[in-house]
Amino acid sequence: MNVSRVASLNWEAGAGQTPTAVSQNSGAAVLVSYSLPAPGVTVAGFLRQAQGRERFYWQNGRDQIAFAGFGVAAEMMGWGHGRFQEIERQAQALFANAVVLNDFPPLAQPRLFGGFAFQHDFVPDNTWAVFHPAHFILPHYQLVQFDGASWLTINALAPPEEDPQASLAELHEALAARYELLRAAENAPAAPPPATAVDVTYPMSYAAWAQQIETAVARMQTTELNKIVLARVCEARFDGRVPVDQALAHLNARFADCYRFLFEPRPGHAFWGATPELLVRANGRVLTTMGLAGSIRRGRTPQEDAALAQALLASPKDRYEHALVVDSIRRRLAPLVDGLRVPAAPAIYPLSNIQHLYTPIDGRLRGAPGVLPLVELLHPTPALGGQPRNLAMDFIRDAEPVPRGWYAAPIGWIDHRLDGEFGVAIRSAVSQERRAWLYAGAGIVAGSDPQSEWEETGLKFRAVLDALGVVNCEL
Repeated sequence: MNVSRVASLNWEAGAGQTPTAVSQNSGAAVLVSYSLPAPGVTVAGFLRQAQGRERFYWQNGRDQIAFAGFGVAAEMMGWGHGRFQEIERQAQALFANAVVLNDFPPLAQPRLFGGFAFQHDFVPDNTWAVFHPAHFILPHYQLVQFDGASWLTINALAPPEEDPQASLAELHEALAARYELLRAAENAPAAPPPATAVDVTYPMSYAAWAQQIETAVARMQTTELNKIVLARVCEARFDGRVPVDQALAHLNARFADCYRFLFEPRPGHAFWGATPELLVRANGRVLTTMGLAGSIRRGRTPQEDAALAQALLASPKDRYEHALVVDSIRRRLAPLVDGLRVPAAPAIYPLSNIQHLYTPIDGRLRGAPGVLPLVELLHPTPALGGQPRNLAMDFIRDAEPVPRGWYAAPIGWIDHRLDGEFGVAIRSAVSQERRAWLYAGAGIVAGSDPQSEWEETGLKFRAVLDALGVVNCEL
């Protein structure tokens, strides 16, 4: 196996098609992984040295574990209603005969990074040209940081007739060389000043926004629709490539308790952000999720902040919106989970610029289905879609003038056991060379006021605009 031109596998399975590339009986390539400790290598340095390649990043701020990757060892895609099952089948095939050549921590073992589009019938347009309705990549190189340690892993696909152990020396040499490059990059000179925004626009006018909300509220009076989440877009143009690395550094510093992510399947085409919302985590039979809906700004003083939090807790509109989300999650999970724990009342989830109503939810699964069936079951919750789901999704498809792409959709990782962790991709942007498109949404119920919802989306834009260095613009 020549590691310098490592075999990569690209599966493109449509709905109803079963990928055959890695069938046990088809003479498929075998995934081989090897890992070494990587003291002194940071995630930021790893991603910086990977510029010009495909890059991936995920960090859960609450457990202080960070994953990153670059390059492509295997790539998988899916379309249509069956996209979740397609990715699950392809992942099972990839990991079924995987060979780990040395002992290393489970967190350093190979994992897929990727996500899904908001709508199952999403067709990639110019903005989302390289993103598919379901798209996952196994990186050629992976880094994990946890508990003060760093581990570097190389993933490669070996020909089926080759003894994986025969590639041990070659993989060790390649990984050791990559480690030396990464260590040297940690001491590289400071990067040049990042590009700056030269134009910021909002394609949707306030009048159009207000009309959307009025139409949604009218629909609630004549149908079973009781909540709809509507989103708007901000476009920022820069005088150079969008400063994604600087933006991620800002988000890491300011939103350390959020889930930060980067999925860059083609250099210069990236989806990234810092979401406070966990869609689902599956670890064997342990399930964790949350309800997050209802928002208000932070106060300028501790007293004002506390008063705003109490106002949010006392708001009938926000409590109703939040209850719709929690009740929906409870109903969907009830057949699969024993002892589902759902607090009777929400708490406050404070972030640096906004605070939300928050209900943590966990339980023990009756089986161990892996994470993808749970992702399919829960996406989208009423927090980003609406209630009932089918009416809300149809309304969003017809009403919103700009496709959501991966905004408000599941993004995360899958490990070799098919467990994983997925966030809801909000507080996010998709960037393409010199342009970035930011998305922000608001939950609409019968008592919603268009001006208040406009201001709420403006507050949500602010997190990513600040990360991009855009400080003087209307919201």
